[in-house]
Amino acid sequence: MSKTTLAVIAAASAGAGAAITATMYSLRSQSERKLDNTKTISTTTTTVSTGPSTTTAPIPIPAKQVFTTPNQQAAQNGLSTSAPAALSLAPVDPSGLFEYGFPGPVADIATRQALISSFDRRLRNPHWVVEHITPASLARRGGDRKHSVFLEDEGVPDKFRAKLKDYFRSGYDRGHQVPAADARWSQAAMDETFFLTNMCPQVGEGFNRDYWAHFEDFCRGLTARYPSVRVVTGPLYLPKRDPADNKWYVRYEVIGNPPNVAVPTHFYKVIFAEDGKVGGNVALGAFVLPNAPIPNEKPITDFEVPVEAVERASGLEFASKLPPQRRRRLCADTTCALVIRDYADRQKAFAKSSSSSNSSNAVAKR
Repeated sequence: MSKTTLAVIAAASAGAGAAITATMYSLRSQSERKLDNTKTISTTTTTVSTGPSTTTAPIPIPAKQVFTTPNQQAAQNGLSTSAPAALSLAPVDPSGLFEYGFPGPVADIATRQALISSFDRRLRNPHWVVEHITPASLARRGGDRKHSVFLEDEGVPDKFRAKLKDYFRSGYDRGHQVPAADARWSQAAMDETFFLTNMCPQVGEGFNRDYWAHFEDFCRGLTARYPSVRVVTGPLYLPKRDPADNKWYVRYEVIGNPPNVAVPTHFYKVIFAEDGKVGGNVALGAFVLPNAPIPNEKPITDFEVPVEAVERASGLEFASKLPPQRRRRLCADTTCALVIRDYADRQKAFAKSSSSSNSSNAVAKR
């Protein structure tokens, strides 16, 4: 029996469901798409936010999306606009609609001190959030989360924005994608991790305040071996087989009144652990976890998947410019194991002390 067949059968197991569901998207070849390395991005489908009070950047139309009418095209090609119909171009011009506006989709890019995020206006969650942690960044203690508050991101238009009220009595935590603990080197940097564009609805007990917290601690611990660790984190909305008809469906809850913010079925992390050398090796690790309680004794390697599986499930690409000869598998290069700490007890104490000043029952983590 093939490994793929075994994986499908094992999908019945709740513990391994996250990794296998993502893996079922299968491997695919790396795209040759070129990525823009600039920090500030402004295209037809992207707006940029660099601070809490920035406004939407102008959206220039790239040359390839500057449209001309059939008659203009004919004139440019040296044809007479009165030529017989057989020689003329199409009698319609769908691109004329863009005179009234370009539909999108639009990704709101926010560049902060400790993170960069891309926001999904339809689901009101980030597509991805990128961070960089080093031994030096973790050694500094300039921030304290007790001074931070959750904020709506005014860089996103109001009608597409995730709202604080959406989480009120939702039963879900406002789950950091880049944890506040990774930005303790500066109070301003830590404060910026509390924008809702860095949040997704997460199950609290057993996940956000437990297993997910241990996983984040594992990422920080990698700096003991690697001088530079980069992490991409984001939500997934994966299909599940319905036993009633044996078909696959994507189903997720939407919180808020009116319903506004989608509740992801899973979360991914793609980890780039760099050896610190110019052109050196990079240990890559990709993990997909269900947005559900996970026993602390569950090995994190049960949720390890190929990077290509996360790309297939998310529609994103993470390492298209990293040549194969520089790649190493993270869990072969180092030990992938969680150290279980008492996050849950500490979070309960934190929630109790802050409940009088926090009107939302969504519990913050770390």
